[in-house]
This record gives sequence, structure tokens and C-alpha cells, in this order.
Amino acid sequence: MSTVLTEPTATKVPIKQTKILIDNKWVPSVSGKTFETINPATGEVLANVAEADAADVDLAVRAARKAFHSKAPWRRMSAAERGKLLNRLADLIEQNIEELATLESLDNGKPRHVARAADLPLVIACYRYYAGWADKIQGKTIPISGDYFCYTRHEPVGVVGQIIPWNFPLLMQAWKLAPALACGNTVVLKVAEQTPLSALRVGELILEAGFPEGVVNILPGYGPTAGGAIARNMDIDKVAFTGSTEVGHLIMKAAAETNLKRVTLELGGKSPNIIFADADMEQAVEGSHFALFFNQGQCCCAGSRTFVEEKIYDEFVERSTERAKQRRVGDPLDKKTEQGPQVDSDQFNKVLSYVEAGKQDGARLMCGGERVGDRGYFVAPTVFADVKDDMKIAQEEIFGPVMSIMKFKDVDDLVERANKTIYGLAAAVWTRDIGKAHHIANNVRAGTVWINCFDVFDAAAPFGGFKQSGIGRELGEYGLQQYSEIKTVTVKL
Repeated sequence: MSTVLTEPTATKVPIKQTKILIDNKWVPSVSGKTFETINPATGEVLANVAEADAADVDLAVRAARKAFHSKAPWRRMSAAERGKLLNRLADLIEQNIEELATLESLDNGKPRHVARAADLPLVIACYRYYAGWADKIQGKTIPISGDYFCYTRHEPVGVVGQIIPWNFPLLMQAWKLAPALACGNTVVLKVAEQTPLSALRVGELILEAGFPEGVVNILPGYGPTAGGAIARNMDIDKVAFTGSTEVGHLIMKAAAETNLKRVTLELGGKSPNIIFADADMEQAVEGSHFALFFNQGQCCCAGSRTFVEEKIYDEFVERSTERAKQRRVGDPLDKKTEQGPQVDSDQFNKVLSYVEAGKQDGARLMCGGERVGDRGYFVAPTVFADVKDDMKIAQEEIFGPVMSIMKFKDVDDLVERANKTIYGLAAAVWTRDIGKAHHIANNVRAGTVWINCFDVFDAAAPFGGFKQSGIGRELGEYGLQQYSEIKTVTVKL
């Protein structure tokens, strides 16, 4: 059975920053309000953090607009110098990697060694990747008809509002800040109320790196107040959001009803993870386990619909169940822990409600489905077999450690079933047949398809969704397009 290996330990790391960063100054909220941020492994209060709302957003936007002014240091700075600042920030994050990993683990609940070995190297790589792009963002000369010289310029969008989620706080901060800053924008960043601490610590490193006043403003706060104020603010030129599809609809609506600010969205998913009979069974079982249970199942691209070919279905279910039973759940600060708690009580209760829905709909519960331990928000790794397409656990995003295994026989029917969802963020296929693999990759409507692997990310590879999984792409050269405006200049010769 899954067990808590060690009792979660109390916090011993000093919390350095709990205020709002506006115009390179750490300030309390205008209202004076604060909120508690909780260690999900123990339920203890880590800190009281300043609660930003619309008044604080207004101040931050003014600071960002001032920094974007044509005579401001940020606009006068060469692209190469912007790149140097991003590289300097990457260096500082690397120098403070142990502290940041611990903060991420305490505030989010993910195992510290995972934050240290997976999240933070990707964070550092993202800043360095876009630092390299800063002085290579360029337009084209175009041979139009007539006696003219025509060229394009890639200019920054302006003041960018960015809203990041709680499941990968440091990584999502990097995915948003790095391309925006490389393109020359200024930023008002709203961090999730569940996980503000690591983002605020990075804010201190941004100041240490030497970014000019007002270029990066960081506001911890709640979605309906601070996030909503960003979406509605008339002086924000673009909003970028990662989170639920439900909130994505609200942000698009707010942008449309105000100043038609540009919108990019990275939203929910219900990703098909397809295992053919000719796949390497051991690789497929372990890969599918990782695809679903990584980060406590709190991944927008999690392989949450596991389709298994009929010939190997029973074996796969048995082996996947045994693997889930062996998963080590417990103290996120313990190096042996594979799975920490869900991020908060709301997410914990949501996951358990989906477990009940799976039982009531007739899915076969193979293991898990209950709370682990008597404090914190730990959920036992859960596996359901005989899941049908119309069941709630097969349709809705659970965002927790609940694997749904489904049987398939016909490849063409499989593609139709895989696409029968409002989402289209990611997919995966496990097979030794390269033709079959590319057939799936070409016909599944998803922004990313992994073949014989899962959750392979690189700063150079774009990520984003089809359908209601989002608009636009993050990472890679494609990510720069979301933070640039194209200007055409035509000269009479």
C-alpha cells in the first residue's frame, strides 16, 4: 500500500519577503490586507502575505507604463543589455537554487528533490534561452511592387499583465517573464494566492540583477480581485494567463469588454495517453504512471485518459495498479518521497469528490481513493479500470492523482474517442511501430504529442493547446510572437 514514509516536518526556512513589488519597492497592499499561505503537508501557516487588489494593480500598471515610456531606461536599453540582465537573473536563481527548491516545496507541496532536479533547471534554462534571443528578434525587408523600400519591425506589445498558477510557480513565472522581457515589454505579474513565496523571492533576485524601476511588478492576490483587475485594466496591452478553462473564458470576456487587449491562454487538458499492444510494457507502465502522477497529478497536460489496447489491457491494469500501490507518499522534504500533498484543502476535496463520482458511475476502483495520514492534504495514488468515455472522471479535469484506464480495439475508433473532448493540450502514444505513432500524432488534435515518452519539456519547444486548451504558444521562437507587435514601414525611394 501507499504509505507516508515520514511525518511531515515543520518549517525551518526563513521567509524573506511577503510584500508586493511595485516600481522596485516592497510595499504593503493599499488596503493593508494580508492572507495566509499554508504548508499543505502540515496545514501550518507559513506566512501572512500582502493581498493585492484593484488599487495595487493600478499602481503597478502606472509603474510599468512609466518604465515603458520612450525615454525610460528600459526602452533606451539595447537588446543585448536586456539579454545580459536575463542571464544575470538566471545566474542568481542558480546560486540560490537550494533555498528556492525548499520554498517551492513548502508552499506547493511538491517533493523538494523534484523541484531541485526538475523544476529549477528548467527555470534557469528558460531565462538563459530567452536571454539569447533578446538581440536576435528582427524583422524582414520585403520586395514590394514599385519604387519603395519596405521592412518590418518587431516591437514590444507594451505593458503585459501575466497571471500564473500554483502547480509550477517558479516555472510558470519563468515561462511568462522571460519572453516578455526579452521582447522589451514591462510586466505586472499576479502570482497565485496558494504559492506566492518563491515568486516573491525571485522578485528580490530581479532587483539584485539590476532591472530598472517598474519593469517587473509582482502582486500576490486572488483571481477575482487582482486577476480580474488585470484583465479589465484599460492601460494593460496584453494579458497572458495559465490556469483553468473556466477562468480563461472570463479573462477573454473581460479583455473584449474593455480595450481589446491581446490575450494568450494556456488552459486545461484531458490528455489521451495511448498504449498499443506492441509497446514496451515496462516502459509504457512506468511512463504512464509518471504521465499521470507527476506533481501529485496537478499538471494541465497530465495523461489522464489512459487508453490501452484490448490485447494487453488486463496486464497493463494489473501492473499499473501494483506500481501505484508502491508509490511513496509523504513528507515533501524527504528525499525518498515521490508524492506530496495536494496544494490546498479545496483541491484535496475536489480530488476525493471525483473518486466518489468514479465509484458511482461504475468504474472499477483498483487502489487508493482515500486520504493518507491524519494531517495535510495527502491523497493515495488512485487507479480506476473499466472507465467509459461518458463517465465524469473521463470527461472533466481532475487535477489530482487519479488514473483512469480505458480499453480500445480499433485504431480509427480510438482517434475519434481521443478527440472527443473540449480539450486539446497534449497526447502521447506508446508503440514500436513508427508508422502507427505518426498516424496518431497527425490525427490527434493536441498542441503537443509525445511518442514513447511524456512530459518532455525544453525552452526551445513550443507548448500550448488546441480547442479550449488555449490560445497561442509559450516557449521557443513561437513564444516571442505572443509578446511582439509587427510594424510595416514603407519608404518612397
